Amino acid sequence: TQSTWGTLKSLARVMKYIAAYLLAVLAGQSPSEKSVKAILASVGAQVDDEAVKKVVAELNGKNIEEVIAAGKTKMAAVAAVAVSAAPAAAAAAPAAGAKDEGKKKEKEPEPEDDGDMGFGLFM
Repeated sequence: TQSTWGTLKSLARVMKYIAAYLLAVLAGQSPSEKSVKAILASVGAQVDDEAVKKVVAELNGKNIEEVIAAGKTKMAAVAAVAVSAAPAAAAAAPAAGAKDEGKKKEKEPEPEDDGDMGFGLFM
């Protein structure tokens, strides 16, 4: 759906800051705004100072392994809801399609081209 696509695009914008934070942790540094910005600058990425501040503030002082474990649990719950909702949506789709046969179909917006296969994460 449109809101899901918007959420994914928003998440993709934040992921480069999270990835830079995690790289600083892996390098044995105590991540800071300065280190996150330096990592992003090293790959030529554009940096949003507010996004860096937010990510560092949200993760600062937290155990990264615990944050990742909590995220995995949340993602599993989301996936379970999506899987259980899929059969109901599939059953409802033919009925809705029959009602709308006479109506002109609107063209759905095409998702942005991901020709770089996700390697543009830091761009």
